[in-house]
Parts: sequence; structure tokens; C-alpha cells
Amino acid sequence: MYASEELKADKVFVLNVIKEKVDTLKYASDKLNSDKDIILFKVKQDGENLQYASEELKADREVILKSVSSTTSGKPLKYASDKLKADKDIVLKAVKTNGYALEFASEELKADKDIVLATVKTNGYALRFASEELKADKEIVLAAVNQYGYALKLSSDALKDDKEIVLTAVKEKANAIQYASEDLRSDKEIVLKAVKNDACALEFASEELKADKEIVAVANKR
Repeated sequence: MYASEELKADKVFVLNVIKEKVDTLKYASDKLNSDKDIILFKVKQDGENLQYASEELKADREVILKSVSSTTSGKPLKYASDKLKADKDIVLKAVKTNGYALEFASEELKADKDIVLATVKTNGYALRFASEELKADKEIVLAAVNQYGYALKLSSDALKDDKEIVLTAVKEKANAIQYASEDLRSDKEIVLKAVKNDACALEFASEELKADKEIVAVANKR
């Protein structure tokens, strides 16, 4: 924004400018980036504009709520204060908009089952940001692989050996079978389900099942 420092500090001028081009606010004075009216207007247009706000406004609950509601990127939570990254209502709203927002939540909320379940229902692969304990939670992992089969890769070893989990995963992404336990890659029901969806999944089956006439016939029909 090619304007004098005086104009960059003029609230009415800056408001009129950002109505036309939001990203010009990054050139506004520090004083205006601490102005709640300006920042609320800005984040309403694009939540990621929270990055230009003062530290005080990044700790303002109303501003953060408006930010996470105004974009699908999940990034506004990155710029929130540590206190608000630990606010369950704010984080829940953020992850329901974009599961990847979980990356920026507090460690405590990455271990919160309500938060993580809401996350993986919209983005199964965001399971990678969850606590290790929740990566071993069957309800969480089942929801994750139902949304995105490859999330099986992120689950605990025990759940990679859970037939219900693996069947759900290969139904969504046949090649997710590669992340199943050795025993389940030798399970005929699972391998059949996978090759019915994608013949290439046969690559990850046990040697015994790669020689199974029924399975090979199904794969060759794909």
C-alpha cells in the first residue's frame, strides 16, 4: 500500500482500502493492527488475516472464533495465543472446518477424544496429529480409516492387526492393505475385498494368496 505513514494510521482510510483489497492491511500501522474493529472486519473476509493482528487480539476469543469460522484452511488456529489453542470450543470449531487445524491445538487437546474424533471424521489423515494413545483407540481409528483408508498407516500396531479396522480401510482405499499386519495380509476375506476395489492391491498380499486362483481371477477382472 503506497501511502504515507499518516494514512496507514487512519482508521477510516484503511477500512475503505481493505474493503477493496484485504491483503493491504499488512501495511497498516501497528496501532490499527491492534484495532479490534479493523481486525474483525479483516478476519471476517479471510480468517488467515489473523496473522497480521496484534498479540493482544490473537488472544481475543471473539476474534479467534470469527477467524476459524471464516476460512476452510485450518490455519487461523496457528496464530492464536497458546491459551486459545487450548480452548476446546475454539479448537472443535476449527477442526470441524478443517481437520489439519489439529496440528496447532494444544497437546492436551490432541489427546482429547471428542476433539480428535471430530477431526478424523472430516480428515482421516489428520490422525497423525493425535496423541499416541488415541492412535490406538479403535473408535478413533475406525472413523479415520472410514474417511481416508490410508490413515491405517498412522494407527497402532495392534489396530493394524484388527480385522474390522483393516476391512474398513481397504474398502475406502484398497492399497491401504499395505499397512495391515502380516497376518491380515494373509487373510483371504481382506485380500478379496481389496482386489475387488483395485487389482493392484494384490501386490501387498501374502505370497500364498498371490497364488490363490480365486483371488487372482478377481484381480484379472479389474
